[in-house]
Amino acid sequence: MVTFAFDPTELPDGIPQFRDQIRDFLRAEFKHSLPEDRVNSWTTFDPVFSRKLGAQGWIGMTWPALYGGHERSPIERYVLLEELLAAGAPVGAHWIADRQSGPTLLNYGTEAQRRTYLPAMAQGKLYCCIGMSEPNAGSDLASVRTRAVRLPDGRWQVSGQKIWTTNAHRCQLMVALVRTSASEAGKHAGLSQFLIELDNPGIRIRPITDLIGRQEFCEVFFDDAIIPADALLGTEGEGWKQCTSELSLERSGPERYMSGLAVFFEFLRSNGPDPTESVKQALGSISADIWCLRQMSLSVAGQLARGADPSVEACIVKDLGNSFEQGLATLVQAFAEPGLQLQSDQPLSTTLGRLLQIAPSFSLRGGTREILRGIIARGLGLR
Repeated sequence: MVTFAFDPTELPDGIPQFRDQIRDFLRAEFKHSLPEDRVNSWTTFDPVFSRKLGAQGWIGMTWPALYGGHERSPIERYVLLEELLAAGAPVGAHWIADRQSGPTLLNYGTEAQRRTYLPAMAQGKLYCCIGMSEPNAGSDLASVRTRAVRLPDGRWQVSGQKIWTTNAHRCQLMVALVRTSASEAGKHAGLSQFLIELDNPGIRIRPITDLIGRQEFCEVFFDDAIIPADALLGTEGEGWKQCTSELSLERSGPERYMSGLAVFFEFLRSNGPDPTESVKQALGSISADIWCLRQMSLSVAGQLARGADPSVEACIVKDLGNSFEQGLATLVQAFAEPGLQLQSDQPLSTTLGRLLQIAPSFSLRGGTREILRGIIARGLGLR
């Protein structure tokens, strides 16, 4: 039976000074943002801000200098993300590249692939999206039907469709999971990952407008798109293993409990220095949840830094973080002052209105709640 652990992770020396440096930068470079845009800000696309972070050396912080990285510790990177998310900074342009596409390239990419893509990612100039989910596959990722066929000249022909691909219409590169062969070993075999440049004439991208009128999710169509032979990422047929290791990076970060933090801050401000007893209890409960999730998430970051595989722990953080963030919206709404109108321009109203509309999606992205709990159960030997 596999167990799980959330051992404490100590912050290295110099972290208070690093926090001050980040906050000074944010005061200087991040001034104009509506309160509601600070909700779920890690999906807000702002290339100018990303390039400023890249110039600071704050993208690809842990990567080797050979590829444009800065060889800093994973814990320093975690602290940076905490500060950016707490401020509601618009980090969506580089987020996927920094969080998972870059590390996946470091783990599985060829030397040529690393030299081609990683320096531009670290500069905040190359943006990535994730080609995993597909129509009619539900949460069963291994049922992908997008297919890559090797041509006689070594190139690949890709046919199929991806959906819910965040910011595909704004990105230059997709890391896509596709089927390259049928296998008697089951549907998890025969999958491979590819680095697909999205200016390919055989690719069509159609944005999906969400409830709040934004276009973040996209449909991506591969109409017999021809991609180079060297677009294969890692080992052919090992895509499932590579993809699941990538998901551990996606599921455990501070964005899993900080997406709605702007609502908490506005709730705190709106109640002033002398809140009612019931509001004090609500604030205390929210604060305790945030601190607990923060310690768990930081523990996973520490395990990843040591080279461990905290896949079960990462799923637990995401499941609990999703439940917290979805519950935060309704809890604040229940304790807000009577007569609060979500249509008003008050900061609490606008942030709460935004969170109420987007929170249902939190338990879908990065794996549904049911899938996560199945992984946890298997990891604990319960199924």
